[in-house]
Amino acid sequence: QLRLVESGGGLVQSGDSLTLSCTAPGFKLELYSIGWFRQAPGAEREGVSCIGSSDDRRTFYAQSVKGRFTIVRDFHKNAVYLQMNNLKPEDTGVYYCAAEWQLVQTMCVRREYKFWGEGTQVTVAS
Repeated sequence: QLRLVESGGGLVQSGDSLTLSCTAPGFKLELYSIGWFRQAPGAEREGVSCIGSSDDRRTFYAQSVKGRFTIVRDFHKNAVYLQMNNLKPEDTGVYYCAAEWQLVQTMCVRREYKFWGEGTQVTVAS
């Protein structure tokens, strides 16, 4: 069973940067489509950014994070990162890494992802 491990969350100030990491010990993460989702208190879990598997370099970004967040796949380290710049209080939430086997589309649709990590908290203070 694919197990995803997120790390890198924390408490930051508005305008700061954070980089979240997603790893999968024992599995080749490059074979999976990967997504970052977040859930704010009282809100639905939403897609933030997703990336295709293997040589599929397509990416998706939610409108609210375009130009500020970047999803990066590191094949050597078997990891996917979410680089978050110019963080805002509305970026606060639990961030989850999700994976699914080689999705045809990269649209960050939550129900398409079977495997989920436990999440990492990101809190942005104003």
